[in-house]
Amino acid sequence: MRRRDFITLLGGAAAAWPLAVRAQQARKLPTIGFFGTVTPSAWTHLMVAFEQRLRALGWIEGHTVAIEYRWAGGSTERFAEIAAELVRLKVDVIVTAANGVLVAKRATTAIPIVFLLANDPVASGLVASLARPGGNVTGLSIQSSDLAGKRVELLREVIPGLRHLAILTNVDYAGAVLETAEVQVAAHALGIEVLKFEIRRAEDIAPAFEALKGRAQALYLPSDALVYTNRIRMVTLAQDARLPMITVLRDYVDAGGLISYGPNNMELFRRAAEYVDRILRGAKPGDIPVEQPTKFDLVINLRTAKAFGMTIPESFLLRADDVIE
Repeated sequence: MRRRDFITLLGGAAAAWPLAVRAQQARKLPTIGFFGTVTPSAWTHLMVAFEQRLRALGWIEGHTVAIEYRWAGGSTERFAEIAAELVRLKVDVIVTAANGVLVAKRATTAIPIVFLLANDPVASGLVASLARPGGNVTGLSIQSSDLAGKRVELLREVIPGLRHLAILTNVDYAGAVLETAEVQVAAHALGIEVLKFEIRRAEDIAPAFEALKGRAQALYLPSDALVYTNRIRMVTLAQDARLPMITVLRDYVDAGGLISYGPNNMELFRRAAEYVDRILRGAKPGDIPVEQPTKFDLVINLRTAKAFGMTIPESFLLRADDVIE
């Protein structure tokens, strides 16, 4: 090749390169709309798990995918606003949890929705069935209602004389209402009276604890965005009321609650990234079965037990997946 021809060819390639880069930048990256029902700080460790799994699957924020984060801070009043905004942005998939799913589902029947955590998605009306969800929604179930009886039994094991159990429920969350019903059935079978207290807003929490003081020996706490966002405050109020607490998530036990029994949340967030990967590669959410957890972690805070003057049976401690001392 003559020198002049080579320089001409090189110059043409150099001119074409910026055009190619600009064309690539101009192409819209696939976009995930992440609808966080709580605060960013509450889910920091879970978001790390989610994003790491996305990267492992080839979805790198700013390079192969864009992520639009929106946070409701536990305020259900913001849910509809966030869902509508993500629909206006025309994201390719919405990822959310708990009662955010129903709001997102009402906002769109076209954009795929992946739920990270949902209690009994069939009974809650999220999907037609676990095997064939149908529609635009799929994800991961925590089946908390199915485990309600087991949690009551665990409380009875560490409090043998348990006769009065309080349950504090956000009645605006269908999953918590379902779980409460299962707690009542399980407790009745064991001869335990259930005292139900209802909340809807953060302002209802302190009055609810005042109302249950001295009336129960333990507290069962179904989790949702409102309760989770206020978990440290609720653990403190439970301690002040001398109420050992059981719930589904270990985050409450890390904050000073007594017992949690449920699936590993970090694993659920990793699995949610895999659902997103499949949808971004063309799979239809209605064809992807809802996944149910197969492993459940039992966590107990021994410091809290000692503060309550409780002696935890050795057999219980040996079964625990983690003991906080």
